[in-house]
Amino acid sequence: MSAHILVERFGAVQIIRMNRPEKKNAISREMYSAMTEALTDGDDRSAIHCHVLFGLPGTFSAGADIADFQDAATGGEPGAEALDFLLTLARCEKPIISGVDGTAVGIGTTMNFHCDLTFATPRTVFRTPFVDLGLVPEAGSSLLAPQILGPQKAFALLALGEDLGAEEAREAGFVYSVVASSKLEDSVLSTAKLLAAKPPEALRITRDLIRGPRNDLLARICKESEHFEARLHSDEARAAFAAFMRRKREMV
Repeated sequence: MSAHILVERFGAVQIIRMNRPEKKNAISREMYSAMTEALTDGDDRSAIHCHVLFGLPGTFSAGADIADFQDAATGGEPGAEALDFLLTLARCEKPIISGVDGTAVGIGTTMNFHCDLTFATPRTVFRTPFVDLGLVPEAGSSLLAPQILGPQKAFALLALGEDLGAEEAREAGFVYSVVASSKLEDSVLSTAKLLAAKPPEALRITRDLIRGPRNDLLARICKESEHFEARLHSDEARAAFAAFMRRKREMV
């Protein structure tokens, strides 16, 4: 387990919390592995009926750790941890609820496409700067975003890199409910508790019927990953990462 992923129990609800405040919850390889382990373990335990994903107040996640991207772009290996996490999310058998407060960048946005219910706050902003970094969408978002948001809003989010605010996301069907930041955790956990109290097999079958077959989604995640890895080694990505790190140094 990673020290930056906290796993708790709330009755029959498993809470997975990203806790890396010094990096705005940028997700490292160890964090991906810890979340994969937690989801897998929770799915295997009959006492767990529902998963919850939380970030920190004001920051859900700044996305994948840019240092890992830069390392891969300059000759390192990208690693399989992120892909394992995404495939585990897509295969999850139990409901997933997320509580998103503040910034949700990259995977911080796209992991919510796999959540059955997403709660946000008025200050939540979803952003996917993949193309700006010389990369491509991931997490099956190139398939799921057009289905949920419609093709034009999906293009604005994934290709144009346009921000998606909480209310707009709710109106589009990407977010279930927008609540005050002070009420986010209570709202998520009370809903998770209601779900966890339902007959688990009936809930599982209902969820499967709603989500439909996952073969196309799993194939899309793998295809995106192939393109993503290739793009990491591209001149475009190397230049984009160098420019990003230069801007960060100038801001210090």
